[in-house]
Amino acid sequence: MIVEYHRPTSLEEALVLLERLEPLTVPLGGGTALNRPSPQPAAVVDLQALGLNFLEQQGSFLALCAALTLQALMDGLGVQLLSNRDLAAVLQKAIAHEATYNLRQAATVAGTLVAADGRSPFATAMLAMDAQLSILPGEATSHNPQAANLGDILPLRSERLPHRLITQVSIPVKARLAYEFVARSPADRPIVCASVSVWPSGRTRVALGGHGTAPVLAFDGPDSSGAEIAARSAYSQAGDKWASAEYRQDVAGILTRRCLEQLASLAHVTDH
Repeated sequence: MIVEYHRPTSLEEALVLLERLEPLTVPLGGGTALNRPSPQPAAVVDLQALGLNFLEQQGSFLALCAALTLQALMDGLGVQLLSNRDLAAVLQKAIAHEATYNLRQAATVAGTLVAADGRSPFATAMLAMDAQLSILPGEATSHNPQAANLGDILPLRSERLPHRLITQVSIPVKARLAYEFVARSPADRPIVCASVSVWPSGRTRVALGGHGTAPVLAFDGPDSSGAEIAARSAYSQAGDKWASAEYRQDVAGILTRRCLEQLASLAHVTDH
């Protein structure tokens, strides 16, 4: 239940509001998560006037600002990633699987990651990309954001994010990415999804979604050796009402192999 609404015009003002203990004060991006019924009173800090809604390349990284909507991100990827159109296409695929068009118009980058459960395609892809978060206030002052890996934050969101604000999410622009999923229908959220990224150095990361409270990082190595085995192992206990652990374990390995084959084929085409 929302009991207060604030629309600050500066980060400093927003942070002062978020530091309050009473009432519980939380950032408001698109509001798709906060609009769910809840008996707990909360004050919201609307981020729309803070200029946190742009997308730009910063050196070897693509910066996704916190209040950027998923639809704006989809629309902007093709322009910002002209040098890596394949990465843009895969990210668009994961975002399209995350939410319908109407929800993508409201849902924001940071809000989606903060609210994500284990079945979130977008969070799974961002985890595979080793997304880096900029969080205020930092450890020293509010003017120096703390850098944190998404993988470190996802399982500890309730401990690490209260009274703080994600301002930016950064992903590498030179990595290649693949995303595959199995669902009851193409429009359903995944029972199992796998996202695999490969850096020019050969570094390979495998993230799995479809189960639990957050996607999991199944593999991060200097090359792809052992990635499929690691994916199977990561979901060996992933049973619930939607699927057995044995099913998810087998599908996780299959999807990971499929992603790796796609990326190997893409590398071959690029090299020639």
